[in-house]
Amino acid sequence: MILPVVAYGSPILRKVCDDINAEYAGLEKLLVDMWETLYNSNGVGLAAPQINKPIRLFIVDTEQIVADFEEEDLKKYPNEIPIKEVFINAKILDESGTQWAYNEGCLSIPKVREDILRNSHVRIAYLNDKFEPKEAVFHGITARVIQHEYDHIEGKLFIDYISPLKKRLLKKKLDDITKGKVHTDYRMIYNK
Repeated sequence: MILPVVAYGSPILRKVCDDINAEYAGLEKLLVDMWETLYNSNGVGLAAPQINKPIRLFIVDTEQIVADFEEEDLKKYPNEIPIKEVFINAKILDESGTQWAYNEGCLSIPKVREDILRNSHVRIAYLNDKFEPKEAVFHGITARVIQHEYDHIEGKLFIDYISPLKKRLLKKKLDDITKGKVHTDYRMIYNK
């Protein structure tokens, strides 16, 4: 089932989320619904708070991005390994490498994109969808998507990384999103 995406302005997007265990009710169905919601909205990552669940869960699929890379992109991101993965109770252990800017957007903040600086490598510990412990290092675009989704379970948004001046310039757009005065091709929940 395609779930509505929570819009900017909802308090759940600012909540530090709670860990879950393997007995979390309806987890298997929730994951199926999250993947369906992600693909319906043309996203590459989706965190549980974005579908109104205050839990430490997010999904990432960078396979399509990397599949669409041009030769120039492949040279820019030589260590890029695309993933399709579930992250449960994730904890970033280290962010390293060069900080680089990339124009980010967010399903919860439609029609807003900004260049955001993030580290090129991330080392993260998490549980997969079978609750098996994992630890891995990710690079490039995949690292960026993981950092963006991880921020969601920590109550942060990508616009928290922009300057106060840019944020003031975006105020009307952000207010319009909060009030539901924005059109998307996917369903949203607004905090009017």
